[in-house]
Amino acid sequence: MPPSSTFLLIFMFLFSGTSSAPSGRPKLFGHKINQQHICVGCVILVSVIEQLAQVHNSTVEEALERFCNYFPETSELQKVCFLAVAIFAPDIIKLLEHKMNADVVCYSIKLCKQTADQPYCHLYRPPKVGLDAAIKEAEEMTTAGTWKKAHGLSSICLLPLVKDLCEKIEKVMKNELPFEDLDGDMFSNFATLRGYHWRGRDCDDGTASVYPGRRPDNWDAQQDSNCNGIWGVDQKDGIPYEQKFCNGTESKGIILLGDSAGAHFHIPPEWLTASQISWKVYSDLPKALADELDWPQFSEVTGFLNSTIGGWTDSIYQRLRKRNRCSHRDYQNISRNGGSSKNLWNLLKNLARSQKFDKPVIVIYAMIGNDVCNGKTDTVAAMTTPGQLRGSMLKSLRYLDSLLPKGSHVILFSLANGDFLWDNLYNRYHPLGQLNKDITYKQIYSFLTCLKLNPCNGWLSPNDTLRSITTKRALQLSSILSGIAESQKYANFDLFYMDCPLKEVVEEWLEQGGEGWQLIEPVDGFHPNQIASALAARIFWEKISYKWPHVLGEVNPNNHQIAAVFKDQGGY
Repeated sequence: MPPSSTFLLIFMFLFSGTSSAPSGRPKLFGHKINQQHICVGCVILVSVIEQLAQVHNSTVEEALERFCNYFPETSELQKVCFLAVAIFAPDIIKLLEHKMNADVVCYSIKLCKQTADQPYCHLYRPPKVGLDAAIKEAEEMTTAGTWKKAHGLSSICLLPLVKDLCEKIEKVMKNELPFEDLDGDMFSNFATLRGYHWRGRDCDDGTASVYPGRRPDNWDAQQDSNCNGIWGVDQKDGIPYEQKFCNGTESKGIILLGDSAGAHFHIPPEWLTASQISWKVYSDLPKALADELDWPQFSEVTGFLNSTIGGWTDSIYQRLRKRNRCSHRDYQNISRNGGSSKNLWNLLKNLARSQKFDKPVIVIYAMIGNDVCNGKTDTVAAMTTPGQLRGSMLKSLRYLDSLLPKGSHVILFSLANGDFLWDNLYNRYHPLGQLNKDITYKQIYSFLTCLKLNPCNGWLSPNDTLRSITTKRALQLSSILSGIAESQKYANFDLFYMDCPLKEVVEEWLEQGGEGWQLIEPVDGFHPNQIASALAARIFWEKISYKWPHVLGEVNPNNHQIAAVFKDQGGY
């Protein structure tokens, strides 16, 4: 199936969550659909439609059509959009024309549902008549049978033509492995769906012994076995170029074991800003969906492309490659949205490195938040304990010692201190609230907390005591990582600890005249943005260079010759 159809299927997965059946609910990538996620999506989309009508002084019906037309003409995403409009538009139009807000609309069409153990969750201020009364009034206006039409979409993965593809996508999302990997070497020449946006590009996807990061086969005289773009023989002296330019230069790769910050989670604010939405704004949507709303190609550790989401790209990989061009394409971003020490073991299984065939590598462990961040009501009880972290790390490090080539390095990052998030954002307007000055981050956090979807109840909270407790636990866990780095020794790698550079990033930015909120992702109000990531990469590199210069190796004196002979080394 072509990539465009794959994007369609992913989008349909998301839409299939509209089933209201109490049992036998559809699954998304192996997990039961979360009704709360659907509620958030509905409130956001209805808000955007309402604001589009306001910005363009049009009817709601015209705004709905305008919205779908922003997707590429006749594309799969546009078809899905018009399908959704056909099902839900009559009710949405009627309710918005009666001045019902997005909360009321989504509850009345059952995309938001109140459960027995929680009140109505709302993003906007409740109507004067009260939320309960407004929803009951709206329900009387909705069309019977809407749900029966929507429910049919929930069984898409039972269709014979897409059942196998659904299973394959589920495996990709669960295991962080490339969707397109013909030879099974864990590398791909396809960009998204865990392809070369995440791992170095495979230059021969039909041969499992050819992949980024391996030691050259016979000095790559006949083929580019490690995909760094350096191969063949210099006809002047008969010496293979790989041997001439790379032998003894300490070429090594970079691997990140991370969370959503490491994967570089980002939702462009333009997607939600009615005055900025256009066909161009949504041009990256298919790729973004296929990369799980992550942008590892611009990230702090493995970024390699110029940023198209603001700021600039600076990364450890880019700096390693500049130091030694023999490291070209030797990167792996093994990160997961929601990654933490609790699921680190699953990530490790998808790390591609062979002690026998591959070069040494720098591994960075950077789970900077999710061991203390969660959306649970009792958030403190759900946090990782020091004992749990220690056990998980020791088990994982023993495994890495059995996997990594001798001469590798492992750096353990501390947890970040997210206490500054609330102070910098709570009273500012969210992108959804910019037009009418009606939605602050405090409201966003409260809405998500009510739905049990707050990415970090501990830090994204008005409760000073809870924020302090969260920071204290983060410091305790960081102390465990520091202690492990000081006390443990391994045969195939040396082990280091480094404080997360977020504090230095904020200080530097403020010294330059910036403000703290400018370093935070504007849509989710939680993750470091592109500017913060680029600054962190440089600070991180400088710290390594000062403390442990041997980790980075010497500058390859042959870099200019490599560039002269091989130019862009086959591209990315």
